[in-house]
Amino acid sequence: MTINLPNPDLFLSMYVRKEALLSSQIEGTQASLDDVLAYEAREPKQGVRNDSDEVVNYVRAMNYGIQRINTLPLSLRLIREIHAELLQNVRGGEEARTPGEFRTSQNWIGHPGCTLNEAAFIPPPPDEMKNALYELEKFLHSDTRLPVLVKCALVHAQFETIHPFLDGNGRVGRLLITLLLCHTGMMRKPLLYLSYYLKANRDSYYERLNAIRTMGDWEGWLRFFLQGVAEVAQQAAEMAERILRLREHFLEKVQNAYTRAPSNAIRLLDYLFDRPYINPPSICDDLKISTPTANTIITRFQNIGILREITGQSYGRIYLFEPYMALLREGTEPIS
Repeated sequence: MTINLPNPDLFLSMYVRKEALLSSQIEGTQASLDDVLAYEAREPKQGVRNDSDEVVNYVRAMNYGIQRINTLPLSLRLIREIHAELLQNVRGGEEARTPGEFRTSQNWIGHPGCTLNEAAFIPPPPDEMKNALYELEKFLHSDTRLPVLVKCALVHAQFETIHPFLDGNGRVGRLLITLLLCHTGMMRKPLLYLSYYLKANRDSYYERLNAIRTMGDWEGWLRFFLQGVAEVAQQAAEMAERILRLREHFLEKVQNAYTRAPSNAIRLLDYLFDRPYINPPSICDDLKISTPTANTIITRFQNIGILREITGQSYGRIYLFEPYMALLREGTEPIS
């Protein structure tokens, strides 16, 4: 379906942001998609950290990983590098979370504040963890006859069981699914957000992983994982169709609003599918157009229902491509 989109790269960053948000929400992040995009558009002050910042880190980590697999094999080294990107300057302090480094102390999984004795699962101690990681890396590079999707499911479950970091294991483990699909050529672009399914079925997600550890039920996990892939693949194809129809609808409106070919207006329309929250300075910089030209197009876009000003201010205004955001928001509400 993405082949039918006028420029898949225009929509790629939004899919990556959505996956980043959903994966972070599984871990308890309370940011919404609007929070993240508004946070980016307002160019937040240095030193101000919040949940949106953690999602932005995830976006950077995924983009880094997708680019890095072109020059570095999917390996423990790459996993550490991605982890460093994910936890860069996050709340809680880098010293406590040791970004980019495998743990050297025991960790455990359970309810917030639980002790080791109360843990639902205790991953291997550091000395055994190292050997388990080496075995996982060997499996990543093995010439197995297993279908790629099955391999992805096994890698994710084993990584989560090893739990090699003090923080960020769930997010890195879900990133591994995307990276493996891209690395093997199963996906041309990271446009499949499995976290949508995992978030919607979070209790079953944890139950199926735990059933592997307590009962060796790999088959139950594989059924759950593959069902998720089927569902989100169908949803992604349908979303691509809806995005295409939305662009065609507003492209016709833009063309009808001008007496001659509005090249800058069409460029801004496409830009909005990458950045639905905008301010005039950013589009002047990114599209290389003058401030009067930008303001004229923005006013025209407001008149035909593409943009809406959301700050109510005379200075530092932010405009929103609401019809597109209405599509993207589906399923992105924080978990209460």
